[in-house]
This record gives sequence, structure tokens and C-alpha cells, in this order.
Amino acid sequence: MPKTWWEREAIVYQVWPASFADSNNDGFGDIPGIISKLDHINSLGANTLWVSPHYASPRIDEGYDISDYKAVYPPFGTMEDTERLIRECHQRGLKIIFDLVINHTSDQHAWFKASRSSKSNPKRDWYIWRPAKYDDKGNMLPPNNWRSYFNESAWTWDEHTQEYYLHLFCKEQPDLNWTCEDARKQIYQDAIIFWLEKGINGFRVDTVNMYSKPMDFPDAEVTDSDNPYQPAHSLFCNGPEMPKYLREISAIFDKYDAMTVGELPSTPDFKQVLRYIDPNDPQLSMVFSFDHVSLDRGEGQHFYLRSWKLPELKNAIAHMQTFVRNSSPPAIAATYLENHDQPRSISRFCPAAQTPEETKRAGKMLAMFQTAMSGAQFIYQGQEIGMTNFPDTWGPHEYKDVDSLNYYNYVVAHSGDDTSKPGEVLKKINRIARDNARTPVQWSSAQPYAGFMAPSQGGEGKQLHKPWMRINDNYKDGINVEDQVHDPDSVLAFWKQAIAMRQARPALFVHGTYEPLDHENQHTFSFLKRAEDGKGTVAYIVLNFSEKQQTFTLPTELQGRKVELLMGTQQKVHLQEHRLGGYEGRIYVAS
Repeated sequence: MPKTWWEREAIVYQVWPASFADSNNDGFGDIPGIISKLDHINSLGANTLWVSPHYASPRIDEGYDISDYKAVYPPFGTMEDTERLIRECHQRGLKIIFDLVINHTSDQHAWFKASRSSKSNPKRDWYIWRPAKYDDKGNMLPPNNWRSYFNESAWTWDEHTQEYYLHLFCKEQPDLNWTCEDARKQIYQDAIIFWLEKGINGFRVDTVNMYSKPMDFPDAEVTDSDNPYQPAHSLFCNGPEMPKYLREISAIFDKYDAMTVGELPSTPDFKQVLRYIDPNDPQLSMVFSFDHVSLDRGEGQHFYLRSWKLPELKNAIAHMQTFVRNSSPPAIAATYLENHDQPRSISRFCPAAQTPEETKRAGKMLAMFQTAMSGAQFIYQGQEIGMTNFPDTWGPHEYKDVDSLNYYNYVVAHSGDDTSKPGEVLKKINRIARDNARTPVQWSSAQPYAGFMAPSQGGEGKQLHKPWMRINDNYKDGINVEDQVHDPDSVLAFWKQAIAMRQARPALFVHGTYEPLDHENQHTFSFLKRAEDGKGTVAYIVLNFSEKQQTFTLPTELQGRKVELLMGTQQKVHLQEHRLGGYEGRIYVAS
């Protein structure tokens, strides 16, 4: 059976519009700014552009609170700009996908305004409303003890209609009621068909496993006794009606040859994962696994940091790589290390890399790590130049994400006389906050604000607004596009080489099977890749995740065969030298 366009060799580049490129110097990225950088994306070797939410929104949650699916957020541009972006992508051979956010809307959406206007409004049951509960003393309580993702009750009281509404995220993001067929039909028309008709090629589907909820809304188990509201992922994720809803959506996508990649949090059981991407009953083209980006987080604890060892990362990668390949026919892995919701991969997976040289080495090693994996590739803006988390010296006023600010303010309010707690929590937030991914892209070391703003069009002395979010100061240390584009030893140059290598050998690197090696090694990560048919070339990938030199031995299977060094992160490597420098990686092939 012929492979779909996304199965063949999709390399997706994600853009966060507010922070990608500002074309009009108002301090905010925009759609014309994206268009101006399409050649950069093309030159990387990407063949698909993913644009994070660009829709009309009050932006309480940076655009994931949508007030009109069929309109563009004005600071980003116009509908004409968006239609031009679609055309310009297609003219360059780029597919384009948008974000699909349909678990909830903004409370400013016309649907919710109608829903909350009265209990008798025809759209009342388009959202989830429930009466209050009362304790034995007559105190009013929410319908259950669920905690939202932003560390507050998942229910908000509406004084006008005297009921609570559900919101798994901010109170300004009321959840849609997917049991209402009229609501589903309008969601499909406004949020999906409208944009597919304009020519986009698919969607990244936000919170794709949360549409089916237990409508009796039982209390969650108490796992955090210090908080009146409890994590309830096991109750509202992966509900029984999910296959029904996603099959309805899939039938639409099939008509347009459109790709879907689902965000699938709180789903550690891969039998459940396969339910969504089983090629015999495909509800989604692929899904994002969260195992590898959850290693440093405590289960059920907000902004709780846990230490982890390299074998745990090996387990997480092996689960998805081997699981999807062992289904029949094979499902597709969605391989990523970064996105808009995650801290930067260098800071997360190589935290000891501190100097510019160490950061560069780590960025190249992680590029090799990711591109050697099977499945579709997802690269986040700035990852290709080795952008990092921002410094832990930045104060709370630099954070913009509602999740970070809600948690910081919660800790401050409950710290009492303990003046050390706000500083401690700020360090935790710095490590894993979403803000780290949302600082503006660093285009230049010479231009104002790292080249994020377009050169002034108004003559010398024209006032530039400050960017909406502070730029990481290390753009002056070589972490910018302009300094790297002509440097053959840069992170950017290495990403281009790694993608070209992958595209030259799709049977091995895109569709090949993954075999983990040396599991207990605390410093090096190594694995084999075999061609899709199990015959021919075998690749051996060995990566040093530490800052210190490490030794390795070629696997028994490669010994005695003709072995070549296909690629290394360091420019001068001797084939017989089985020592890796700090953050060094190599790929050997045996024919």
C-alpha cells in the first residue's frame, strides 16, 4: 500500500507566531514575518510548516483561548495574509498545518456568550454546566474536586445563571460539551472544514484525548493533601466516546488527504496510544508521546522537579520507537524534543552544558539523536540554532505564561513568613516553564533585539517597540541564525547535514527499526537502526550525554564487517578512535 505524504518523510517545522519574526516593528511576531522567513525553513530541509494558533483570541493562554475560529488575531495580520502564507508555502513545496483547539473555546466566543446568557438558550448545552454542591455546613462547593491544568479549580461559578461551568484550563477557557451533536457539527464546520477549504494540509490537534468526559463527574482521588483540588487526568483523558468523535473527524480529513498529529498527555499505556493510531482503524495519523518530556516532572505535582538517569530516557524513547514499529502494519512515530509547551532540549537533557562551546556540542548531538529516530520529525523554531532556556537570574516579571504566573502567585500567597519559597519556586519554573520556548527567535547578533524586528522602514531614529517578551541574552554568543548560516561547524549547519542524511537514506532512518543497546550505561546512549525490510545496511548510533569523555565498543554484529563513519558531530574523527568527547555523537554504518 503506498505511503501517505506524511509517512514518507515528513519533517515539520513549528512556528510560534508571536515570537518568530516581527515584520512591522510593533514588538509582536506576525504572519508576514513568517512569510519573510520561509526560505530559512526551506533551506533547513523541512517540508511542512506547523503554525501555532493564529486565530482571534483574547490570548489569556497565548492563543489557545479562541474567540473565533474563522478569524485571524489582528496583531498577527489579516485573512489575506494567512491565505498568502498558505500559497507561499505551497509554491516552495511546503505543506502547512495549523493548530486545532476544540476541547474548549474562549469565554469571549459567541457560542459561550449565548450559552451563559440563560439556562434556556439553545446553546446552553454546548458547554458543560452543573449546579453547586454543598457541604454539611451549607457551604457552596464546585461540582467536584477536579484541578485544572493551571493549579485552580476546574469549575467557575457563573453568577448570572447560578451554575458552574467546567474548564480544564483557565477559567476563560470553558470546555465544550462533545455529547451535544449540534455543537460537534458546528465545531467541524468552523474549525476544520473552513481551513481545509483554504488549502491547509492538516492539523496538530490540541488536547486530543479530553473530549470524552464522565458526565457524572466523580471526585478524583486525593493525591495532593495540601490542595483542595486534585489532578483528575485519569478521569477526563481517554474517555469511552473518544473513538466515536475521532472517527467523525477522521472521515473529514480523509476527504482532504490531511494529516493529523494529536497531543496525547496522560496516556502512559501504549495499548491506549495504539487505539488512536492503529493503521487498521486510524483515528489520527500520529500522536505525540509525553514519556521522554515528563522525566523531570513529578506525577500530579505542579512544577515539581525530579531527578532522572539516562536509562530512563532510553526506556521512554524505546517505548514509542519499538511499539509503533511492532504494530501491524506499522504505525508512525512523531519524534520531537521541543515544542511550545516544553523547555529547550539542551537545557533539559544536557543541563551541564554551560559554555558556548558545550552548548554547541550538545545542540549538535541532540540533532543527531532526533534525526536518527524513525517516524516523522518535528523541529521547533530556534532548536536548529541551539537556543536554550533563559537565565535563572530573570525575575518573575519576565514570565508571560499564565501557568507560570498562576503557580508563582499561588506560592507567594501561601508562603507566609517563609521568604525563601518564591525564589525556590522561580528556579523550578525556570527549569521547566513553557516560557523558555517562547522567547523570540534569535536571528542576528548585530541587529537590535537579535533581529527579531524587521529593519526600520521609517528612516534613521524610528522608534522600535520592545519585543513582547524578553530575548535571551545569549544571542550575542553565536546562538543566532546570521552567525551560524555561513559557519560549517555550527548547530544550524549540522541540522542541515543531519536532515540531508535522513532524506538520503529513508529506509534506514525514516522507516527503519530501532534496537536499543547498552541500556544501563549512565553516560552514553546507543542503538542500532535496520533498514525497513530488515536487510542491507545497519547503522550504529552512539551519543555521549555527558560533558566528560566516554569510551565505547562497536556492537558484536558490526565487528568483522566493513564499517564506515557516516556522520559525526565533531569535524575531525578517526574511524578507529572509540572515545567520545563531551556531548559528541557518531553514526557508523556497516554494509
